[in-house]
Amino acid sequence: MASHTVAFEMMLFCLCLGMAYSVDFNFPAVFNFGDSNSDTGDLAAGLGFQPPLPNGQTFFKTPSGRFCDGRLIVDFLMEAMDLPFLNAYLDSVGVPNFRKGCNFAAAGSTILPATASSICPFSFGVQVNQFFRFKARVLELLDKGRKFDRYVPAEEYFQKGLYMFDIGQNDLAGAFYSKTLDQILASIPTILLEFETGTRRLYDQGARYFWIHNTGPLGCLAQNIAKFGTDPSKLDELGCVAAHNQAAKTFNLQLHALCAKLQGQYPDASITFVDIFTIKSNLIANYSKYGFEQPLMACCGSGGPPLNYDSRVACGQTKVINGTTITAKGCTDSSEHVNWDGIHYTEAANQYVASQILTGKYSDPPFSDKMPFLLKLKF
Repeated sequence: MASHTVAFEMMLFCLCLGMAYSVDFNFPAVFNFGDSNSDTGDLAAGLGFQPPLPNGQTFFKTPSGRFCDGRLIVDFLMEAMDLPFLNAYLDSVGVPNFRKGCNFAAAGSTILPATASSICPFSFGVQVNQFFRFKARVLELLDKGRKFDRYVPAEEYFQKGLYMFDIGQNDLAGAFYSKTLDQILASIPTILLEFETGTRRLYDQGARYFWIHNTGPLGCLAQNIAKFGTDPSKLDELGCVAAHNQAAKTFNLQLHALCAKLQGQYPDASITFVDIFTIKSNLIANYSKYGFEQPLMACCGSGGPPLNYDSRVACGQTKVINGTTITAKGCTDSSEHVNWDGIHYTEAANQYVASQILTGKYSDPPFSDKMPFLLKLKF
């Protein structure tokens, strides 16, 4: 069995970015915005469903609202900061505790406003509005006395907390079903203007520490290869859909430029850009080096090699198609797979990505030379 254990010798660490605001990565709380890459149960709670087993089987041993066999990148980052996993904003059952932050990310969400045909109504602007309501309610409760202190963030946490973002994948991937590559590339400034508006609103509310993930190699997801990669000439050397990855790269270049612009305009803020695309592309290109056996094929799916993906049957579902009963089952060992269900990564892959983020080498500004301890990465 492949081993993907990351040992963190010291869980609280300092991240000094050499900016007007030096940053201690000892944040009292985290507020996260995003899509399924960091959704810890928001869409499941909001739409009233639960991703079925085998989702959740590896770590939680039961479905957790995550589209994964276990933990997400955000879960590993929270562990590294010695903070609890983030509760989903909309999850009202089980006495959710928001003392150390809140997760507004929802699977299927986009940066652009949702439409009637959107999978998820909780687009980025809605998530920002939800944060404003969350903050207002917290301050109301704090005014009523100390009995709520253990459940909600202290007032100063809203300024001292870390604001994390991982969103944009669905804006690009979804557009390929109705637009040409040129049309998608031309729409990126509009998408990023919406993102810029939301981040500025958060800054105006006191947010000062921003941690912004770019989007990964969309063309390497089995869902996109199955739909758009049937013509081998459309694939790159890794077997990924070239147009999707080109869109992701263009989006990421413009997102990086936006981060630099915001940093210039807000010298009292710390804005860190994290290059998820390079980390994930490196994993797919060198998968065997890191203990994986399958870089593209879904672990949980149906149809077998090369992709084990059928868009009609989601992970954990059973459907009758043309008189045949098809079940999207999990593979024997998810730690051998980079991809979980054709769209999302396995816990093992998420752990690898988180370990690379924490080296500081893939961030702008980088912080690898500022780390006060060595990460012992067993890859």
